[in-house]
Amino acid sequence: MNRIDKRFKELRKKNKKALIIFITAGYPSLKITEKLIFEFERQGVDIVELGVPFSDPLADGPLIQESSQYALKKKVNLDKILNLVKSVRKRSKLPICLMTYYNPIFCFGQDKFIKKAVRVGLDAVIIPDLPPEEGRAFTNLANKADLHTIFFLAPTSDSKRIKLIGQISRGFIYYVSLTGVTGPRQKLDPELISNLRRIKKITKKPLCVGFGISNPSQIREIYRLADGVIVGSAVIKNIKKNINSPKLTKSVARFVRGLKV
Repeated sequence: MNRIDKRFKELRKKNKKALIIFITAGYPSLKITEKLIFEFERQGVDIVELGVPFSDPLADGPLIQESSQYALKKKVNLDKILNLVKSVRKRSKLPICLMTYYNPIFCFGQDKFIKKAVRVGLDAVIIPDLPPEEGRAFTNLANKADLHTIFFLAPTSDSKRIKLIGQISRGFIYYVSLTGVTGPRQKLDPELISNLRRIKKITKKPLCVGFGISNPSQIREIYRLADGVIVGSAVIKNIKKNINSPKLTKSVARFVRGLKV
């Protein structure tokens, strides 16, 4: 069983919800990324999402764009990130998914990427610019290898789209909580809860909410209906704040521990 499926099964038995943490791989270094993954596991994070640095993002806000540029200048690439996952797997069973645009996979080679991803112990990929209608070749290969492909829903998704994503998304569905790019927000979309209710009536697939989530009160609100939350920009902001500190890992871990509700 895929580690993500296993984690949600365990959480359901305990009547708990998932905390998913996003960080840009290689920000500020691959070594620190590895240390943060181990620390997140100790703090009870359920899934780690590693962002692949990319020069032309579509959905990333200023904080994640800045972290990507920083990592790209350090020559961080898809192959090095997969090797990082391989290293992490020697000590950790924490579910790991990769957030990447399709271009790095295309340049790496689609078949080659899937084979290496499975070999190193990656559990899932999230590809914002690969719509399901155009990604069938990729998802068919990935499904055969038990590498999950996670797809998005948005506030603008209609019932037909919800049904489609509910059928093809593996592991969980990533619900984008707002129209716009990533980044911490002070308030949740007032339509969020009603939109989650609408989706839950159509699909039973685990539903996790990302974009703009930055504090425990927002997480509590989302947990009322969703199966998990994804926190990214707020964590990247904390890394940036401590980037020159020898206590960076401990400081970021303390922030993440505070998100557990």
